[in-house]
Amino acid sequence: MSTTEWTRRTFFKNAAAAGIAAAAGPALLQASRAAADTQGAGTFEKIALTNVRVFDGRGLTDPRTVVIDNGRIGFSPLGAKTIDAKGATLLPGLIDAHVHLEDVGTLEQLTGYGVTTALDMACWPPSLVNSLRHRTGLTDIRSAGIPAAAPGSVESRLPGFPQSELVTGPDQAQRFVTARVAEGSDYIKLIVDIPGLDQATLDALAAAAHAYGKLVMAHATSSAAVDEALLAGADMIHHVPLDTALTTATAARYLSGKRVSVPTLTMMEGFAALGIPGLSYAAARDSVGILHQAGVRILAGTDSNHKQGIPVQPAFGTSLHHELELLVQAGLGTVEALRAATILPAQSFGLPDRGVISTGYRADLVLVDGDPTADIRATRNIQRIWAGGIEYSPAA
Repeated sequence: MSTTEWTRRTFFKNAAAAGIAAAAGPALLQASRAAADTQGAGTFEKIALTNVRVFDGRGLTDPRTVVIDNGRIGFSPLGAKTIDAKGATLLPGLIDAHVHLEDVGTLEQLTGYGVTTALDMACWPPSLVNSLRHRTGLTDIRSAGIPAAAPGSVESRLPGFPQSELVTGPDQAQRFVTARVAEGSDYIKLIVDIPGLDQATLDALAAAAHAYGKLVMAHATSSAAVDEALLAGADMIHHVPLDTALTTATAARYLSGKRVSVPTLTMMEGFAALGIPGLSYAAARDSVGILHQAGVRILAGTDSNHKQGIPVQPAFGTSLHHELELLVQAGLGTVEALRAATILPAQSFGLPDRGVISTGYRADLVLVDGDPTADIRATRNIQRIWAGGIEYSPAA
């Protein structure tokens, strides 16, 4: 029996017993088929992790058994190799909601720290992005590809930025978005700077992206830029202001518009440490607290990069663990911080097969010593990692 046929039969046979919502069935089945098709001849070891406490999005369960079978969370331990977790904690594979990929080495770094999904926010050329997709046993990616930037912006001056793709006005919006969709961009990224793309151009870009069914990501590191991103209808606003903390009124606009925040406190902390006049990490930290108190969805993202010309370069993988610590310091609870790096980004980016540990989902898993719901720093105590069901050695 083929892998795909086995997945189809066992999923529907056991979905009810596993407590999986019927509405999720088609999406998970589609994801299972895609995994079987892209992983091809990859070797998967069937494993039964016993005596493991599972983070279920609310806390830790009592010790139980979790089966890894053919790249997914399985149903039965029959025939599996048994590993006694001895009460260790099993987390869903971590998701970094803001990175800048460069090569396979960055995927390896991410995987080694338990980051099994990375959401890239600017990478080019498209051939590079495509070469990093579907790497069996490594971090799974999505990407914005080339971001929409104005002539003369910081982004436009980065090495290799395709000058032909700069956006000069609203009349260029449709062309830009159509080109990104054709290249396979999973969402559209807008660089909102002051000065930069004007409001009419931002509005046109967002409208064109939404017409294609694409989420809109907005880079905004000042209060004025946040206002422009909100007016344009960006779905997610990346970074938080370094000039002045967001107001409760602005947080209410996030909430009413169902906007999502990806604060990248690791990057904000790094830039504030440079001592540039007018930049304050306190403004960024307080903005996260205000957004959280308002009930805005917050995702964990680091802005990890190796970009020439960028003075702050958070390290791939390890920086996500630091981001979780900063989110807790900014006012999130430990469970809320863990959700910000697991189920919430999976939901926000439309990735229905990950973010939780449940039968039929991808076997993206991180086994750690300790209880990160009591001490968020425990996420660093990695024993074992599985990316799509294939074990990967933790970073030293």
